Amino acid sequence: MVLEVWKQLKQKSIKPVYLVYGTESFLISETRQLLIDNTIQEEELDFNLSVYDLEETALDVAMEDAETLPFMGEKRLVILQNPIFLTAEKAKKIEHNLAKLEKYLKEPAPYTVLILLAPYEKLDERKKITKELKRAATVVEAKKLTESELKKWIKERAIANGVDFTNEAVERMLTLAGTNLSLLTSEVDKLALYAGSGAQIGPDIVEKLVSKSLEQNIFSLVDKVVHRRIGEALMIYQDLLKQNEEPLKILSIIAGQFRLIYQVKELSRKGYGQQQIAGTLKVHPFRVKLAAGQASYFTEQELARIITMLAEGDYQMKTGGLRKELIIEMILFKLNRS
Repeated sequence: MVLEVWKQLKQKSIKPVYLVYGTESFLISETRQLLIDNTIQEEELDFNLSVYDLEETALDVAMEDAETLPFMGEKRLVILQNPIFLTAEKAKKIEHNLAKLEKYLKEPAPYTVLILLAPYEKLDERKKITKELKRAATVVEAKKLTESELKKWIKERAIANGVDFTNEAVERMLTLAGTNLSLLTSEVDKLALYAGSGAQIGPDIVEKLVSKSLEQNIFSLVDKVVHRRIGEALMIYQDLLKQNEEPLKILSIIAGQFRLIYQVKELSRKGYGQQQIAGTLKVHPFRVKLAAGQASYFTEQELARIITMLAEGDYQMKTGGLRKELIIEMILFKLNRS
């Protein structure tokens, strides 16, 4: 839904009321900025853009502003942040006159764009005001995107930058950069700038230029171990040390990746699908897909031994003895033989 709404905004198809809710802060921020950019001119911002935090300001004040004619422009933009009254929680400081908003929704001012930004996972669907808003507003659900939505996002962001990503490049981008939308957007923009307008970007360029987070570097390290390429795994590890990454933190993330592989294998054995596993473990389905691929190289007994070995390494690091850097090297060699 969010991508369709963005297309409408870019085509200047602006609706009178928007409800943007969910916990994906990047989508909320991008939708907010798109509405600003496509509703009022930059020189009008001081006159015709109003932002209210409803945890600090009464709804009455904001609604009076929404009903006020724009000054030196065609449109007024009124943004209502933190409408806690749409959830099951109670407002802590302010009493809101919801009847005023309900009345406005029946006949929105033709010169105003009203936006409610609700950074909540769920709204209280039992409340009359929630039902009225969903009926009258264009609703944008700012939720975590699925794997297919992320791929579509990368493709469309690339096209907007005048370049084209091959399917293999999109897949590699997700593997290297992860599923964080803000980071993905930054990386796509960077690659487009590097390649130049009209270029086609393949996986080789992605591999060369995409910045990897610590977690993604460790995923790559684990993947090398999975495929018994210990030399390449050690090279990644040495690079991380050169970047002053703490060995204890590196070990903790390696252990977390192997726990995920074990959990995915166990739940798959019980008949869970990837979406069910993602929901149960509260991780993105794309991470589950990658872990499932790695799990096929191990038995459950092997994974249990590896997790025990990593726990022992953690204990050794915390109690002294061998150098921390050497402990991980020894573990990597043992993993290669497991």
